[in-house]
Amino acid sequence: MWTAAEIPGQESRNVIVTGANTGIGYETALALYAAGANVMLACRDQRKAEQALAKMQQSSGSGSGSGSLEIGVLDLADLSSVRLFAETYIQQHEQLDLLINNAGVGTPPAGKSRQGWEYTFGVNFLGPFALTGRLYPLLEATPGSRVVTVSSFAYARGVIDFDNLKSEKGYDAVREYSQNKLADLMFSIELDRRVRAQGHQVVSIAAQPGANSTEITRHSTEEQVAAMKDRFGGFMDPWQGALPSLYAAVSSEATAGNLYEPHENGFKGYPVKGEIQEVALDETVAKKLWTMAEEATGVVYPA
Repeated sequence: MWTAAEIPGQESRNVIVTGANTGIGYETALALYAAGANVMLACRDQRKAEQALAKMQQSSGSGSGSGSLEIGVLDLADLSSVRLFAETYIQQHEQLDLLINNAGVGTPPAGKSRQGWEYTFGVNFLGPFALTGRLYPLLEATPGSRVVTVSSFAYARGVIDFDNLKSEKGYDAVREYSQNKLADLMFSIELDRRVRAQGHQVVSIAAQPGANSTEITRHSTEEQVAAMKDRFGGFMDPWQGALPSLYAAVSSEATAGNLYEPHENGFKGYPVKGEIQEVALDETVAKKLWTMAEEATGVVYPA
């Protein structure tokens, strides 16, 4: 049973956690900060990020293991914001040990990203794809660096519909969420393939947090939330949902190209290596998705 108490010292390590102001992102950032890391809270809302930072400092108290915290404004729905965030981070930091692509949205009303993509596809996939690519040179220059991309058990129901990425054929919130989380997992796996092909040292790992009580359900009705709780036997608290991400980020047992998830059918429990469903292992679709993302974002990775 792996818990945050097993996180080794993170002193002198630089970390970015996207969506760190709430839920699983908050708990992930807090645990790494408490272990001594220098943590960047990459958030869309400056005020909420400041509130989260103050709360983390208060929670940690004066513990000698605490690292440092800073804030960076990052709107994953706007690729220009992604570019500015990455450029600023690279200018101000000489290393990046850990990037945790945690931020995401669940099932909001239909909308578009700044560049015209279906909103959740822009936030959950294109934004993290662009962010990781723009930070990749710094990651590659940092020995032992890792990229952790947060997916969801919903990926297993997903299908990448290349003809509906701008809502050309309409919007279905649950369908789009499943598609995006499949895209996230395929991205993590394909990044690992490309890193290995280039002989680079960046480690790409995926995590999925299971069923948790977080803001991801804020667009769901009370009836929908109740049905989910009934299906999963209740929700975990965010601190426990953060454990798969933390395990993927720091454990010497977590290995590249894999997915880590709660041990009880991927829904609840403590982190273990998950069995990746075939839908996420289709290399043809993954390569097509990668090429599309490079064209959409203008960010090109190793060949």
